[in-house]
Amino acid sequence: MSMHLYDKVRANPKFAALVQKRSRFAWSLSIIMLVVYYAFIIVIAFSPSTFGQKIGSGVTTVGIPIGLGVIMLAIILTGIYTKRANGEFDELTQQIKDEARSES
Repeated sequence: MSMHLYDKVRANPKFAALVQKRSRFAWSLSIIMLVVYYAFIIVIAFSPSTFGQKIGSGVTTVGIPIGLGVIMLAIILTGIYTKRANGEFDELTQQIKDEARSES
């Protein structure tokens, strides 16, 4: 990409909006994941018996499904980000690229 085209993209108000939306969305999902993960770790550290309680008469404890839930949440949040990135964010990116090329 030439410097002239790069400057046009950077000057486009849609580019600034894209960067702001994408950053805010990514940070929101990251904060959700960090809160859930660290809450899980804090419970393990300060109250291990909470997740150590057995479910039924088997060997499975409460911590197993909760740990799987944390992993599933990470997968779900990744899917949510990917869906929005491939939809809204890619659309905005294409508009910005088209506008920059048309001005050349």
